[in-house]
Amino acid sequence: MSVEQFACPAPLRPTETVLLGHGSGGVLSRDLLQRVFLPGLGGAAPSSLDDAAVLTAGGQRLALTTDSHVVSPLFFPGGDIGRLAVCGTVNDLAMVGAQPLALTCGFILEEGLPFEILRRVLASMQAAAQEAGVRIVAGDTKVVQRGGTDQLFINSSGLGVVAEGVRIFGANAQLGDTVIISGTIGDHGIAVLAAREQLGFETRLASDVAPLNHLVAAMLTAGEVHVLRDPTRGGLATSLVEIAEQSQVVIELEEERLPFKPAVKAACELLGFDPLYVANEGKLVALVKAEDVDAVLAAMRRTKYGEDAVIIGKVTSTGKAQVRLCTAIGGTRLVDMLPGELLPRIC
Repeated sequence: MSVEQFACPAPLRPTETVLLGHGSGGVLSRDLLQRVFLPGLGGAAPSSLDDAAVLTAGGQRLALTTDSHVVSPLFFPGGDIGRLAVCGTVNDLAMVGAQPLALTCGFILEEGLPFEILRRVLASMQAAAQEAGVRIVAGDTKVVQRGGTDQLFINSSGLGVVAEGVRIFGANAQLGDTVIISGTIGDHGIAVLAAREQLGFETRLASDVAPLNHLVAAMLTAGEVHVLRDPTRGGLATSLVEIAEQSQVVIELEEERLPFKPAVKAACELLGFDPLYVANEGKLVALVKAEDVDAVLAAMRRTKYGEDAVIIGKVTSTGKAQVRLCTAIGGTRLVDMLPGELLPRIC
């Protein structure tokens, strides 16, 4: 009997068909990229696998990103698929230090979708774009027969400008960096889950979906930021593991410093979830030069979406990739990527 048979959790075996877990943002998503998309796209595929690609054209550094949104239900406490599409794309640009300029949006509409729903979504998108200070400059629509989709899917792309001297990417974590989270963890995932009425689960919690580009701009004026990531699918744990692997560093988190709303903790305890893996849509995690952390933290707390920013850990060594959680009782446990699908159709 092999060692693999006794592994816990059991290793995920490669498949030749798409599973729901391939959309989780975790281990299966990485497998899909490495085994199918990267070899299939060849030289067209991004090498860094950050939230946006940074390109140079005519001497100008540009950031480019694209994202698709299939959230269910379309409307949930604190947001909707339209706000999610705009904020998600703006945030992907901001996570490489870019100032977003413009967005494009593609809509896949199911036959029978009421115009009232579409108008509500478009109004929400326009409001989110105004808040972020970007314009929606191009778009496309496709209609499929009833049952061909679930009411409405949105694909959005974004273009931004990266200032000279800004070098923010997943492989840039450095020894001694301080880890900051901009606010409470898991709000979005639990809010969307509660909106799925068939589950019979209720909470007054609202999604945190928000544009973070103004927060990032404030941070960059205050100090040296090495890595930014918005921990969406797969949650904070998966994002930090990705960063640790890209930079080959050990990140240590302090469990007692992790900020959770009581409603999130209660829901996770009830449902058996680890809140470290629950999705966020209006939070960022930053790895900041230790000497600048006080100034960056102060700048964050002066902004609307960084008021609750706190330090949660640090980079303790280099040469291997690992995320450790120092528990409240004095122990240490390793944190890994989300192995499968926790909450489908969450973004």
